[in-house]
Amino acid sequence: MRPFSDALIAALEGPATTLAHGWRLTRRDGLVLGFTDHDEALTFAGTRFAARTGLSASEAESETGLAATTGEVAGALSSDAVTEVDILAGRYDGARVETFLVDWMEPEAVHGLIGVHHIGEVKRGDLAFTAELRSRTTELDRVRGRLYRRRCDAVFGDGRCGVDLAARGFRVEASVVSGEEASVTLACDFASDPRRYVFGSFDVLSGALEGLTREIVSADKRLDGTLRLGLDEPLPEALSADDRVRIGEGCDKRFSTCRDRFANGLNFRGFPHMPGTDAALKVAKSDEAHDGRPLVP
Repeated sequence: MRPFSDALIAALEGPATTLAHGWRLTRRDGLVLGFTDHDEALTFAGTRFAARTGLSASEAESETGLAATTGEVAGALSSDAVTEVDILAGRYDGARVETFLVDWMEPEAVHGLIGVHHIGEVKRGDLAFTAELRSRTTELDRVRGRLYRRRCDAVFGDGRCGVDLAARGFRVEASVVSGEEASVTLACDFASDPRRYVFGSFDVLSGALEGLTREIVSADKRLDGTLRLGLDEPLPEALSADDRVRIGEGCDKRFSTCRDRFANGLNFRGFPHMPGTDAALKVAKSDEAHDGRPLVP
C-alpha cells in the first residue's frame, strides 16, 4: 500500500475535491517533461507540469499480488513537447512515467506519487497517440534463460558474442546522399560485397534525426559507387544531404557465418548440432550421416 501525506488524505476525504493528475516523463536520453490534465500549469516535486499539453488519463487496471498492471495515456501530436518525429524515432520507448495526484490549489504542499510505469507500445493516429503504461511487475513476465535452437541467440557485438565491432572495422561512418521512407543512399568507400551489412545497424549521428536507430534489411552497391540501404521501418522524416550516419555489419546468426566470416566459432551461442524435425521423424537407421558424429562440421 502506497502511503499518502495527511494533507493529501484530507483533500481526498473532503466534500469537494480540487485534485488533478500529473505525469513526469523521463526519457532515456535524460530529457524530463511534465504534463497535467489541469487547465493551468502546476509546479511541484521540482518539475513544471504543463497544462493540457500532451497527456490525459484513460482507464487503468490494478490488482493485488505480482500480476502485471497496465494503463494508458493519450496525447495530442500538436503539443510542442511531444512531436510525431520523436515518437516515430523511438525516443519515448521505455521512458519512465511517474503519476502524481495533486491538489491544484496547493500543489507544492499537497501531492503524492501514485504509480511508476514505463512506456510500452505506442499507437499513433492521425492527430493523436496512445501510450501503454507498463508497471514494473511486467519485468516478471520477461523470458529468461537460453533458447535451445540452432542459430545464435546473442546480440551481434555484445559481451556474449565477443566480436569487437569497433576494433575490427565492422562499423563505418558515411554521409547521406538521400534518405526518405525506408530507403537511404550513402556515399562512402565500401567493400565489394554490400550484403555484409544486411541485418546490421543503422544509426543517425547528426541532423534532425540524431539518435535514431534502424536495422538494415537490404544493401546494394550502385553503379555510381553509392550504397543503397533498405531499413526495417520507415524514417519519421527525410534525412538531409550530408547528415552523418554509422552503419554496422550484420550477422545471420548461423554457425557457418560465425566461424568462417568472423572467426568466432568458439563463442557461438547456438546449438548447431541439434537435429531438425526432419531428422527426428526419420526411421532409425545406420548410415554414414547418422553414426553419432556431429551433423555440422
